[in-house]
Amino acid sequence: MILYINACVREDSRTKRLAEHLLSRLDGEVKEVRLIDTSFPKADADFIKKRDKLIYEKNFSDPLFSAARDFAIADTIVIAAPFWDLSFPAALKQYIEQINVVGITFYYTQEGFPCGLCKAKKLYYVTTAGGKIFNEDYGYGYIKALSNELYGIKDTVLFKAEELDIDGADVENILISAENQINGAL
Repeated sequence: MILYINACVREDSRTKRLAEHLLSRLDGEVKEVRLIDTSFPKADADFIKKRDKLIYEKNFSDPLFSAARDFAIADTIVIAAPFWDLSFPAALKQYIEQINVVGITFYYTQEGFPCGLCKAKKLYYVTTAGGKIFNEDYGYGYIKALSNELYGIKDTVLFKAEELDIDGADVENILISAENQINGAL
């Protein structure tokens, strides 16, 4: 299964366009998680208490863990997230907080190091930016670090289209160039 995590807000999103192009080139059933349509639980004291109790009991059947279970069993993961404020939309961070579950997506070794439990061999991160993404550590770098160090997904790939809102930018040509980059990588 390909897990498509869609953090795009606009229906005519340029990031979504590139992600859908990528998905059309991948083989497999796609399960989409539209973060704009997702209601995340409030991470208050009661939520944390319930979550910690379930984790301690290794009771991962609770619906609270459905996002983490789906993430852990996906064969391939595609994240579509526009580059906003040097990062990505807040809903993606909320999603990440839901999937970071000891016993589902990772565990700790006796030495205290995280070890991934995710099945995916590859994670694709698709983004677009109105200006220049001058440092890939923002946005993509965070996702890459989580994938490599926490989830055990060592192969992460970034596809991006930049400078889309610069005066005089040929937006269509920039997007076609990004689509060609995707085509060449697969």
